[in-house]
Amino acid sequence: MKSDITIPQVENVFLAAIHEWSDDFMEKIWNVYLINDSDFDIESVMVVSKAFGTLDGEMKKTSLLRHAFLKVPAVSVVKIEMIEKSVLQLNNEFMLTYFIENTLYDKRFIFKKNFATESEIEEVPILFVDGVIVR
Repeated sequence: MKSDITIPQVENVFLAAIHEWSDDFMEKIWNVYLINDSDFDIESVMVVSKAFGTLDGEMKKTSLLRHAFLKVPAVSVVKIEMIEKSVLQLNNEFMLTYFIENTLYDKRFIFKKNFATESEIEEVPILFVDGVIVR
């Protein structure tokens, strides 16, 4: 029975955190983007995010944030949310679910705590700016 179920692999769709200037906060903040670097439009996109981990010896967890997008065209980018400064010390998890035609895809992406190290920075496709990519 289980061998009859095929679970499709998520390819060329990933998340990137980019350190950008915000006029609202008057400082640089981390924004998370959904990158669709595939040849297909993705539809009925749902992203659920939360932060979790141990801080000062105590387990912390944020509430869930949900984001929905009807369609993310092929080779495009959409901003998901800002990662608040206080949760950078926690793991930030993003659950992504979407359809390509009639096939459901889903994947969990995690920005590990204190992810913004120099060794993790690379150029983000499509945006051509430096950021941290999780695939």
